[in-house]
Amino acid sequence: MAVPTHRPVGKDVFFMMTCLCDAFYADVARAAVEILEHAGCRVHVPEDQTCCGQPPFNGGDFKTSREIARHTAKVFAGDWPIIVPSGSCAAMHFHGNSLQFEDESDREEMTALGNRTWELFDFLVHGLGLTKWEGKLEKRVAIHHACHTRGTKTGEAIKTLLGSVDGLELLDFGQGEQCCGFGGTFSVTFPTISAGMGTLKLDHVLAQQPDILVSADMSCLMHLSGLAEKQQRPILHQHAVQLLRAAMPSV
Repeated sequence: MAVPTHRPVGKDVFFMMTCLCDAFYADVARAAVEILEHAGCRVHVPEDQTCCGQPPFNGGDFKTSREIARHTAKVFAGDWPIIVPSGSCAAMHFHGNSLQFEDESDREEMTALGNRTWELFDFLVHGLGLTKWEGKLEKRVAIHHACHTRGTKTGEAIKTLLGSVDGLELLDFGQGEQCCGFGGTFSVTFPTISAGMGTLKLDHVLAQQPDILVSADMSCLMHLSGLAEKQQRPILHQHAVQLLRAAMPSV
């Protein structure tokens, strides 16, 4: 996977909330902004932002996905870091665009967009240099590391910050690197395989009896929680940043 070459960061940042925040997980966007502000950032949220372009890209409609990416580059123009509460959407900027713009005249502009894009936890730890999060939270936590965060520093960053919270226990479970089975359009095209993969993931997670399942990707959480509910074995789930906010002494 192509990974970004990040520049030094300042205190002004763009926030890209993603489609899933907009449609299903509004509180994840609120939590992310609160955490960034608590860390000393000035957060700017362009109102005309849209999707990262991954759905049409995954479906092979590169013409449409390039149009969306070019719009994103225009909306987030400048030098500020672009913070995304989704490893999948962040990877679309720095990996997907590196593929679909390889032979395009604006390849360098899109590469620059990717190099300014950070997944949220990667930014907190490796951009801002945070290694400890003050606060306390008595929870047994299972972390699902999404496929799109492989090869990046997101998984390490989540463990660093959540693992530093007093009272929070991070659980190991079998086949921790196993895909949840969502894969965007994969879950629609191959629903039986997708459900089987998600069920296997849930089997291993639930065997450890966690209080909560967290991830840096809302799509994975939506898939796994939907399967769990359908199978009548629901599990409390949150984006990792919501758990970080819950541990803040002032919240």
